[in-house]
Amino acid sequence: MSKKYKKQTKKQSEEIVKILIDEYKDAKCGLDFTTPFSLVVALILAAQCTDKRVNEITPIFFKKFKTIEDVKNADINDVIKIVRPCGFYKNKAHSIVESAKIICDDFNGIVPDTMEDLTKLCGIGRKSANIILQECFSKVEGIAVDTHVTRLSRKIGLSNGKTQFEIEKELQNLFDKKYWNRINHVFVLHGRAKCIANRPKCDECPIAHICKKND
Repeated sequence: MSKKYKKQTKKQSEEIVKILIDEYKDAKCGLDFTTPFSLVVALILAAQCTDKRVNEITPIFFKKFKTIEDVKNADINDVIKIVRPCGFYKNKAHSIVESAKIICDDFNGIVPDTMEDLTKLCGIGRKSANIILQECFSKVEGIAVDTHVTRLSRKIGLSNGKTQFEIEKELQNLFDKKYWNRINHVFVLHGRAKCIANRPKCDECPIAHICKKND
């Protein structure tokens, strides 16, 4: 970044998250899923792809591959054909099949429920693991930091971390743990609705009065 905004205080940060939670009362994970493994697949496909597109592809995927074992034994070209619309389809197809193999071979066909084990899956980093833990296992170990959370955290004045891990740690220090599983959802919606990259609607923003961008 060329400019580092003044940092929000812990009190100001809590005010921000409370306002956003109230603004986006129905905020939730934007990916459709029915099982932990279906969320693993959705998250792999979601890299640099819209949730809308992923939600169109996953039903097609699981109509053909009904179990983790089916995916493990799949012909990679069959997987590629289905996931192609999500972009980076060769890498994503490889990650999906390899993750299925790891789950079957190392975890008895059951998606693991720890950060350490989830990040052993191909294509699943800490951000995705946080989402899986929160959505599927009601475990809150951290804050899912994606591109929306990264951009808004820097713009609002919550973090100047250079990496998603650094940003996550700063946010953990700012926010009470009871907010951790809500931050990603409300930041994503706010980033899409108001704090749009390159064309923010600051005049409509419920936190404009406290945003460090406007200092």
